[in-house]
Amino acid sequence: MSFGEPEGYDGDARPRPLVRRGAPQAAAAAVCLVLGLGLISGAVTGSWLVGGSGEEGSPSTFAAAGSLWHSVPVDQLFPPTVQGRGAGPGGADRTWTRIAVAPDSGCKNAFDPLLRKALAPVGCERLLRATYTDATESYVTTVGLLFTTADAPGMTALANRFRKERLDRRSDLMPLPYAAKGTLAADFGARQRASWTVSVLTEAPVVVYAVSGWADGRTVDDPQPAGDAVEADATTAAAQAGLGNEAKGLADRVERDFRRNVRSASEQPS
Repeated sequence: MSFGEPEGYDGDARPRPLVRRGAPQAAAAAVCLVLGLGLISGAVTGSWLVGGSGEEGSPSTFAAAGSLWHSVPVDQLFPPTVQGRGAGPGGADRTWTRIAVAPDSGCKNAFDPLLRKALAPVGCERLLRATYTDATESYVTTVGLLFTTADAPGMTALANRFRKERLDRRSDLMPLPYAAKGTLAADFGARQRASWTVSVLTEAPVVVYAVSGWADGRTVDDPQPAGDAVEADATTAAAQAGLGNEAKGLADRVERDFRRNVRSASEQPS
């Protein structure tokens, strides 16, 4: 005995055979099911990533970031020792030791006139600075956190200007070092600056910068921005010595720690 195909009904309510689904159609249906589930789970995951009050870029996070200069211990903003795995030339590891911390201050006399003018639109709430040396005590690097008075649109406008006009590449807009007396950085002045980096954050009212030089106080005639000095074909004295890596590597890690502190502060119950 054989069985015919099961019947369904057409548009006129007449019986018609139900077509058996072949392997290609079944596979296509399975793919659609998987894609559908993927889109649903992706939407859920996306809501976790962009929702909530403690996210980077949210108003609460922006406000929390602006208060860290007086609510977080200096050792969390500028750790006594900073590990820079892969931060040196050729991916070599680096270790930096803090040798001085400047008293928190305003921005008067903290920047050269042109850089002060470029930063003026975002204002100055507080400036924190620390100077480090590498494991061989050959180089010194000052890292700064400028806490501004700007809102999020103001920080975005400044970041866009720095990017479009490449202000972070101009040697007349180099940050000044913090030359602490009685330390390896005692002779680290304006003429000793070799490489630098400036990062304008948009999810926090903060500008992160670093400037590096030799610990022996030698003057530098051809300073180079860190972004260029770390390139493999860079030939300046600063690049060959790895001073671009010093500035960029240390600034990146201080900025990373700062973001971690912002997340911790924004997650605390108010």
